Amino acid sequence: MSEPLPLVRLKNAWNSTHPWIFQRLVEKPAQRPKPGSIVDVVGVDGVWIGRGFYNGHSRIALRMLENDPDVAVDAGWFVRKIGEAVRLRREFLKLDAIGNAWRVVHSEGDGLSGLVVDRYDDLVVVGFFSAGMYRHREWIFNALREHFPGCRFHSFADEHVQKQESFDYKDTLGTEPAIISEHGIRFRADPAGAHKTGFFADQRENREWLSRMCSGQRVLDLCCNTGGFGVYAAVRGAEEVVGIDIDPAVLEIARGNAKLNGLHGKAMPRFIQADIFPWLRDAQANGERFDVVILDPAKMTRDREQVIPALKKYLDMNKAALGVVKPGGLFATFSCTGLVSEEQFTDMLRRAAFYAGRTVQVLKVAGAGPDHPWLAQVPESRYLKAVFCRVLD
Repeated sequence: MSEPLPLVRLKNAWNSTHPWIFQRLVEKPAQRPKPGSIVDVVGVDGVWIGRGFYNGHSRIALRMLENDPDVAVDAGWFVRKIGEAVRLRREFLKLDAIGNAWRVVHSEGDGLSGLVVDRYDDLVVVGFFSAGMYRHREWIFNALREHFPGCRFHSFADEHVQKQESFDYKDTLGTEPAIISEHGIRFRADPAGAHKTGFFADQRENREWLSRMCSGQRVLDLCCNTGGFGVYAAVRGAEEVVGIDIDPAVLEIARGNAKLNGLHGKAMPRFIQADIFPWLRDAQANGERFDVVILDPAKMTRDREQVIPALKKYLDMNKAALGVVKPGGLFATFSCTGLVSEEQFTDMLRRAAFYAGRTVQVLKVAGAGPDHPWLAQVPESRYLKAVFCRVLD
């Protein structure tokens, strides 16, 4: 390393393998590095602990990246780390055989805290969730170009992240969508016009598994977004598919996704703009029942203080959705709220079934696809809960 890195000292003993070290454990350096600077970290005894990003403005003061003192965190380090992540997907998981859309980097799960990268054919979508990753974005873009030659980029940083991490970043504007394929089904990934990455690659295996149960069935896709589950069901031979979402922009993309797969006439899903609560009340009052009901709402909260209200919302949604499942039908319910644990989510489902007067038989509990790995010591990276069940009566 050409010149010494800034030194940051811890106040207390540290023996964790978790990459986050919080502000209360860190001494404020006399000369404070800019948010996202690479620093060396030493313990209270002065012994070197590791190397990572420092941010004196963030609750997460240190994001540890490297524990070998002889390894510099530089442009070459990013090429190697991103290369390891790409090899996991291509060589070990063999995702190119399934489709051309997968998560390239899943933050802490790939040893790159604060960075999320998705690949949609030639379009690479980069999400910055820490000041350190934002500050070193050119290294990241150059490393990605090595592994995806000729790719296009779309990048973004959530507003709440920019506030928490103290940086300003304007999302890429005007990115042309990419047409992707997974399990032989095509979608338009549009990060400029829909969900921030353009498509939910994390549900790929869940879409495929559930769609195999949909042939000849009436399917209801609640909070359908750009139509992932509904389009899969229609392609796999569902008798009827109804998708409900409150956002008209994503429904237009959903209709386009159906057309991309040659769906028309009776096979074409019916996408309806509506709030699911009044729609479900009316459907239940009219005696509407579906063989397969899917409920995949958006994230409910990022605030630990709001977990109980979030669970109440999940309870209300699930109770209402259970009211339109035929006896013996399938119910698939999801939560992408990372702060809600699997235990809390399944307990919520138990209570929703009780209040709905239904008996629920759990068939399968799952999560995100294997391209969204998480480290055992960093459960925060595990966010998606998926519960597939039969409603027996």
